[in-house]
Amino acid sequence: MRSKCVAVAAVVGLLASGAAADPRDLIDEAIEAHAGLTGSLVLEHGEQALLARAWLVEHARTSVEVQYFIWSTDNIGILASEALLRAAQRGVAVRVIVDDLLVDAPDETLLALAAHPNVDIRIYNPKHSVGVPWYRRLWSALTDFRGSNQRMHDKVLIVDGELAITGGRNMADEYFDYDHEYNFRDRDALVLGAVVPSMHASFERFWSSELAVPVERLLESGDGTPAVGDAQVENVYAELAAYAADSTKLAPEVRAAIASIPEDFARLALGIAWGRVDFVSDVPGKNSGTHGLGGGGLSSAALGALVESAQSEVLIQSPYLVASEAALELFRGLRARGVRVRISTNSLASTDNLQAFSGYLSQREDLVAEGIEVLEYRPAPQIQAEIMDRYAALRAEAPVFALHAKTLVVDRRVVFVGTYNLDPRSENLNTEVGVVIYDLGQAAAVADAITRDMQPANSWNAASDDPDQYASSGKRARAWLLSWLPLTPVL
Repeated sequence: MRSKCVAVAAVVGLLASGAAADPRDLIDEAIEAHAGLTGSLVLEHGEQALLARAWLVEHARTSVEVQYFIWSTDNIGILASEALLRAAQRGVAVRVIVDDLLVDAPDETLLALAAHPNVDIRIYNPKHSVGVPWYRRLWSALTDFRGSNQRMHDKVLIVDGELAITGGRNMADEYFDYDHEYNFRDRDALVLGAVVPSMHASFERFWSSELAVPVERLLESGDGTPAVGDAQVENVYAELAAYAADSTKLAPEVRAAIASIPEDFARLALGIAWGRVDFVSDVPGKNSGTHGLGGGGLSSAALGALVESAQSEVLIQSPYLVASEAALELFRGLRARGVRVRISTNSLASTDNLQAFSGYLSQREDLVAEGIEVLEYRPAPQIQAEIMDRYAALRAEAPVFALHAKTLVVDRRVVFVGTYNLDPRSENLNTEVGVVIYDLGQAAAVADAITRDMQPANSWNAASDDPDQYASSGKRARAWLLSWLPLTPVL
């Protein structure tokens, strides 16, 4: 297996040299040389993940397909939108599915982008935001509580049906270490080859689902006239281009990263390993809905089976930890067999989700009593400087650093990287995706990374350190009050 890695490294290392007119030809050769296998590379650093995405879109030939839960109108979100538009302008077919819950782009921008002949945008389960007046939101919450809470949590970028990225990162500054107040420790995986058709098939299922509604239908004018005119469309395109070119609106560090994409991506590609990779995904809607707020899903079943296969150790990193009764029973079975279970999650001081933390607060003592080792991430971990490429640039402002990675390592032999949180929402309501990588080297490397995150300089021990004391009194009080509410099924 290592000889294959060396062989492909020699190929992709030429990407920076200009040895071929089209560097994608070399990737095609590598895929062909490893027929039936998948190349994979875990992306630990935010800037790595940004470079990989930008490079893929820049070198797309025929298609770019995108699914995201959050797409913000900040530097990263605008940069990504402008990059997709440029791809469309050179003839690439661009299709985007975004969940409706946290869409913050202006209606005019969404319509202008969708007006391009090579761009199609669909909104998943539109009950909260795009084209939905307040009274319809309220009515949906009252008459279809499950439907209002059922979100598409998928994060996938697919290029030409042969390269893809999936993992925890949304399209916003804080997922790529570019926010000045709050950044996430996250994780993605770059894959190419055999597994990508499965990812493309999943995208097609969502695209054809009745839950994915064209943005034009949601924002149609109602009188038969175009929702946006030609002048408005051109103005939006010009604004995007100007923003991407304006040094006062785009951080110099982002520009430097973009300028070095060919060299840096080639260097990233040196770590690609070839072997078996499985894609885990849910169907649109998650499940039939006949079990109310329960019901599970394909991703829950697949990951449950993976955990059940453990012989010596299960290592989990999840920003939110609210174990269902099924998850607790699974952990009890592991502990009865002598399997070590360690979980890295956010502390009260670092979490961005008080509601989810309140669910964990209610069961923390029970988890510890079961022999589960729980380590809570510090808001200013020592490892922050190592993980964040731009730490020196942000250090003076001391941004909070929190977990957002969703990762599972079993026996240091197989690793899951995806969008699945250890909570009832991911288990029963949200659609989730991820890749299961069967590679000893990458599994061990990720296990080592999570273990470093668990060290005393980076995390507090839930069993002995009383981590809540490091949060403000107001935050402690809010979490305690929320823990008394019957929120668990939607956490």
